[in-house]
Amino acid sequence: MPRTATSVGASRPHDTRGFWRALLAVVVPLPMLAKGISYLIIPVDGDASLDSTVDALSSQPGLANTLVWLDVVFCVLLVPALLAACWLARRGAPRLATAAALVAAGGALVGTAILEGPLPAHQMALRHDLDPSSMSAYGDALEKDLVFGLGSAFVIVAVVIGISLVGAALWRSGQVPRVAAIAVILGGSTHPFLPGHVAQGIGLLVGAAGFAYVSLALLRLPKDAFDLPPTAA
Repeated sequence: MPRTATSVGASRPHDTRGFWRALLAVVVPLPMLAKGISYLIIPVDGDASLDSTVDALSSQPGLANTLVWLDVVFCVLLVPALLAACWLARRGAPRLATAAALVAAGGALVGTAILEGPLPAHQMALRHDLDPSSMSAYGDALEKDLVFGLGSAFVIVAVVIGISLVGAALWRSGQVPRVAAIAVILGGSTHPFLPGHVAQGIGLLVGAAGFAYVSLALLRLPKDAFDLPPTAA
């Protein structure tokens, strides 16, 4: 018995490639943007003591809460954002993009899983009215722990080396303008070496601008690009 047009149409799977392309495009710049804003608005540098950080934020609960949610965005979306950028770069530089994904996304996954995430010791002291001196002792002990040190090392490698590799892969792939690839490289490689939280925040925003070009490139891809193999060795 011949199949009717209705039955053929009903059996055809729904095409979700456009949805995933748009979702990835939205996600890509958000982690660097969130972390950059966080560095800009926090009133202390990253190496400030717990007591100093608690003192600076205790009178600004709204700011402290905003910082937590910015870190939630960073921790949750960093790995998928890096993988999306590498997926784009693999269309012109598959080997370099694969290396970038392993170092950047792999390091970020391990690091964010091991470290404190969006609720470091000073935030727990602020949110739950815990004794700052006790939490300071906890924070000091945590930083000396081998597991914490391992997580920190993975994050540093992911940000400084991994994101630089992502930028290099984007450069070689030709999928984004070279200025965008340079912005991605600068946003990652310079972060630990910039003086003060404001400069570090600006550096991360430069990286976010580079990733925004990745978003535009993803949106411009045809739907069938998700079905194509890498275009170069």
